[in-house]
This record gives sequence, structure tokens and C-alpha cells, in this order.
Amino acid sequence: MSAHCQLTGRKPGFGNAISHSHRRTRRRFDPNIQTRRYWLPSEGRFVRLTLSAKGIKTVDKLGIEKAVARLRARGEKV
Repeated sequence: MSAHCQLTGRKPGFGNAISHSHRRTRRRFDPNIQTRRYWLPSEGRFVRLTLSAKGIKTVDKLGIEKAVARLRARGEKV
């Protein structure tokens, strides 16, 4: 599972892990990505989306129909 949200486009961020002695090593900040299954009433089927926690809240607010319409407008296959 790739670490990016299909709806919001959130991806990993990169930076430094800084130890107590202040040595720096590269690290990765991953978004909270989860796979969710939603019922799409217009098509009579389930769709499986890879969403961040923020993306899940967005689907709750907009509704699955509008969220899928946004994805399709962007050219993403659902």
C-alpha cells in the first residue's frame, strides 16, 4: 500500500531525526493512511479507497458520491 491519500493527496514528509547529542539522520513522516470500503448506491457496489484520517473525515462531510466524483474528475480510477 503506497503511503498517499487518494482524496486529499497527502504524502510522506521528510526531515531529520535529531538525537540527544544533536546528530541528524534522515527520517520519514508518514500520514495516517487507512483502507476503507464504502457502499456506492448509484452503482450498487462497494469501492475501496486508500485514505488518510483527514480524507475519511472529508468523505463523512461531503458524502461518498461527491468524493468519488472528485476522484474521477482528477482522472483517478475508482
